[in-house]
Amino acid sequence: MDFNQNNKISVLIITLNEEENIPALLADLDFADEIIVVDSFSTDNTKSIAISFSQVRFIENNFENYSSQRNFAISQAKNDWILFLDADERLSPALKNEIIATIKTNKTFSAFLFCRTFMFEDKVLHFSGNQTDKIFRLFNKNQAEYAKDRLVHEKLKVNGKIGVLKNKLIHYSYSNFQTYKAKTIRYGKFKAQEKFIKKQKPSILLHFLYPAYNFLFNYIIRLGFLDGKRGLIICYLNANSIYVRYQELKRLWNRKQKLPPKQ
Repeated sequence: MDFNQNNKISVLIITLNEEENIPALLADLDFADEIIVVDSFSTDNTKSIAISFSQVRFIENNFENYSSQRNFAISQAKNDWILFLDADERLSPALKNEIIATIKTNKTFSAFLFCRTFMFEDKVLHFSGNQTDKIFRLFNKNQAEYAKDRLVHEKLKVNGKIGVLKNKLIHYSYSNFQTYKAKTIRYGKFKAQEKFIKKQKPSILLHFLYPAYNFLFNYIIRLGFLDGKRGLIICYLNANSIYVRYQELKRLWNRKQKLPPKQ
């Protein structure tokens, strides 16, 4: 496989009401050959901010789920190499240089995993289950796509070898309690829809025991307690997302069972 026929990079960002995050990210993408923001009709100033950057192509697209939105963004890209970023992620200078050098010299890998540094407000979250996080952010679009059966926590299917970059991506994952809680609730409901589509039934044991297990595992085994109050909050909210998942799954099945019989 020859990956060097087109070593230009398309940076893709999907957004919804990201006026607080998007300016700093867009200002730091001077190395990109193309920048595409796919927005699901924000009601804040995301659009006006994005189009104020002359190199940005701003596209509005109805949001169905995270995987379909990402695949749509990929379909809009002109270049083979895709760098996917969330609005609350930042590149260090070292990571930018590594990305550029990697694309120029790579003859082996179809996609690259990034390790991430998680930020709780403006402080590093060292533990709480995040210390071994890896995520796909750079890949050749001809060799990869997001699995259509995953509505959230998207899974990139890669045809080829996978590399890992050395420098970490900075993720400002937690800005405040309410915003992060809303995000985890949204993710929980999407995971419930996934399970409902696959005809997985709700379970009382999973509804109550799995969130408790998740909290204890991340807070104790994955050393969340060493993050202090920040670790307690993150571990609680992530466990609550699982509780919401099974609560929503139960609601979906109850609604289906209450539908009137087909005439």
